[in-house]
Amino acid sequence: MSEGYAAVLARVAQRKAELFQWCRQQLPADEPIVLEFGCGHGHFLTAYAEAFPSRTCVGIDIIHRRIEKANEKARKRGLDRLHFLKAEADEFVEALSGHTRVAAFFMLFPDPWPKKRHFKHRMVQPDFLEAIAGLAEPQARFHFRSDHTGYHQWTANHLYAHPRWDILPEAMWPFERETVFQSHMESYHSVIAQVRD
Repeated sequence: MSEGYAAVLARVAQRKAELFQWCRQQLPADEPIVLEFGCGHGHFLTAYAEAFPSRTCVGIDIIHRRIEKANEKARKRGLDRLHFLKAEADEFVEALSGHTRVAAFFMLFPDPWPKKRHFKHRMVQPDFLEAIAGLAEPQARFHFRSDHTGYHQWTANHLYAHPRWDILPEAMWPFERETVFQSHMESYHSVIAQVRD
């Protein structure tokens, strides 16, 4: 193993250890949380947390500056149960496992990776759906929204094919707050699925 590769593995291990510790220090073990993947500047989840102040909400994103701005919103509003964290989705899901359950998942306007050769980079994949199902409270729902027709169909197909999720075609979106991305879009598509008991 090269020194460079060993250094990368060490950084990943350190990052995972820090996420594991953060989850156990900051998140309740006895109540489910609300989790947003790709929270951006936190507009949606901040509004959600204001509307439901008794719920613990966590937003994650990989862009540090976005997380700084989101946390600033939470601080200004005194939302002590709202957290924003820089983290990779798969690493954060792994850190939550065995500690905290999730009542609702949100993924709003993720990068669609529109070229076929890049589909492997899309967040919604069978392994991802399996991992979040493992965190889900009974009847927990996954809420997905995109302006990209292809990614919306991709997500619906993956949810339909997955043995642990059921699409709810008549379900209403539980909370509306226009995001920065959404404000620039002429149309978008949503899909809601519920974990199987």
